[in-house]
Amino acid sequence: MNTKENAPKDRQEADKRMEAKNPGKNNNTTLNKNYQSKSKNDKSTNEDLYEKIFNELIEKKLLLNKEIKDLENKKILLMKDIESNFSGQSQNIANQVKGFQDYLTGALQNLSQSVEKLDLVPQPLIIKPSPLDKVKNTVNNNKEINIPALADTFKPDEAIIRKCFSDFSNQPDFYAEPWKLRRSLEGIDIEMLEDWFFNMGGRGALESRGSRQKNVLISAGLISILGELYGDQFQTLILASEPERLGEWRRILQDSLGLNREDFGPNSGIVLFERAEGVIERADRLEDNDEVPLIIIDASEKSIDAPILQFPLWLAFVGSSEEIYDDLDLV
Repeated sequence: MNTKENAPKDRQEADKRMEAKNPGKNNNTTLNKNYQSKSKNDKSTNEDLYEKIFNELIEKKLLLNKEIKDLENKKILLMKDIESNFSGQSQNIANQVKGFQDYLTGALQNLSQSVEKLDLVPQPLIIKPSPLDKVKNTVNNNKEINIPALADTFKPDEAIIRKCFSDFSNQPDFYAEPWKLRRSLEGIDIEMLEDWFFNMGGRGALESRGSRQKNVLISAGLISILGELYGDQFQTLILASEPERLGEWRRILQDSLGLNREDFGPNSGIVLFERAEGVIERADRLEDNDEVPLIIIDASEKSIDAPILQFPLWLAFVGSSEEIYDDLDLV
């Protein structure tokens, strides 16, 4: 009896002795089970993450495909619109430019015909003494009335003008006094000014230099020269039918002549106009006050009002069809 009862106790003691000899065996078994469970959880988490990323990529692809299709449809509509409208707009602009050129050509031809009718080689006017004049010793000498040619308008001031041309071809003087040109001009710019002064007599049209910036620079040189000749007795009137164009004129003239915003205004040296009527009214008022108006017309203007041609000093820039089209596209 004692032997059977003591058998379980002996086994328990044997197990305890085995555990004492190998204490980490049970712990290792538990750790292995935990590690395997954790690995399975990590694997399941990674698979869920990959599936989520993959689904997001698919959604983005579908969205991009839809946007690409929309853009292609817009491109097709835009091409149809360009094909239907571009040719008509180009023809309209070309017609406007051609009309301006025809108008300007006619105006210049009329002006040329008027000049040809002038008696540029006048016959001497002989004043004879009256037979009733009792004083025989007061016989007047023969007198001649000379009418100067249009091209000779600036002949008396040629030395001053050519001195300015020489200065313009040198290095720019960035610290020159206000109303003096602070930039250099190219040879072709000086040739255009020379033609305007000595062949056109200060009134005529010049071909545009291809950009408003270059045209304004030539005008700045012209204003600087006339400032030398007339001082404060002349005012520059600039005609451009858009505020953006007038803003560009003001900015470049300020930089080229060292001016301030106060120099642009009704009572200042330069006045900006969007309408030809204002230019004509202002020029008439200046002439009534014995002052000289200089009228400059931007290359974007499609026509010139005939009353402008009566004033002694005016310059119109004639832009090409491409230049006018680009300018209209920017405004």
